[in-house]
Amino acid sequence: MKKVDSTIIKETIFVTSVTLVLSALMQSVFLIIGKWNYTVLLGNLLGGVAAVLNFFLMGLTVQSALGLDVKDAKSRMKLSQTLRNLFMFIVAVIGYVVPVFNLIAVIIPYLFPRIAVGMRAISIKKQN
Repeated sequence: MKKVDSTIIKETIFVTSVTLVLSALMQSVFLIIGKWNYTVLLGNLLGGVAAVLNFFLMGLTVQSALGLDVKDAKSRMKLSQTLRNLFMFIVAVIGYVVPVFNLIAVIIPYLFPRIAVGMRAISIKKQN
């Protein structure tokens, strides 16, 4: 197995940081509206970890696809996307079925990596 590229590690740390900040914000919103309990915290942990892991696995797939020809790279990326979507669906089902998780708190963190990537893109654009 190849060594994980430093860019993937750096970006995953950034996504994790943003996910933690947005998770704290989400916890605050649940608290303010009077809907907070331990299931919100556990759901947030489950969804946040799954979202960051999904991002990291995507990065690993991109890294492994770089050395391949276009057809093989496209095939690998498509398979990775399918498997990662299945993983995220299974996590959501666990969040729904197991009563210690608040489903909304499981699913909302799925958006956090996308927000982090958008924030990164805006900050890079401002630097240039």
